[in-house]
Amino acid sequence: MLIPRQKTPDLALPLLGGGRFDLATEDSSRGTVICFYRGLHCPICANYLKELEKRVAEFAERGVTCVAVSSDGEERTKAMADKIEASALRFAYDLPLDVAKSWGLYISTSRGKTSIGIEEPALFSEPGLFMVTPEQTLYYGSTQTMPFVRPHFSELVGALDFAIANDYPARGEYTGAV
Repeated sequence: MLIPRQKTPDLALPLLGGGRFDLATEDSSRGTVICFYRGLHCPICANYLKELEKRVAEFAERGVTCVAVSSDGEERTKAMADKIEASALRFAYDLPLDVAKSWGLYISTSRGKTSIGIEEPALFSEPGLFMVTPEQTLYYGSTQTMPFVRPHFSELVGALDFAIANDYPARGEYTGAV
């Protein structure tokens, strides 16, 4: 389990269109939103990523960068970016599943074709949403076992405004005996 205020695992992956996303060298004044998604086969992910695409500028105004990440290869990642008509959201791909597990993501096995007729990979990670500070410590984290019921980006933007205004620390950091 990732612990708030503690260093997150490293994350360095190729970016669609060239270059690399490297969390350790990410240049943001307040942090990075990392949206792990299931892959091209997931219609709920497509709708979710459309919402994030609409909010990238709002996060940027607050000093936060955004990236969408999956274990899909470059071709499927490009298809997802095209599907949601991405212009602002960066897409990283080829997430190794052992790295997904280090982030606390759940791993699922294929059930064949999805409701939209796209084959699921043999193994893939379930969704997760994280905000990581510029020092690469966990500020916010949410993981799902299924594609349903995800955090709303509008609420995360609002929470970020509150956190900035009140110098609100990451919570859930206690690891002692209970």
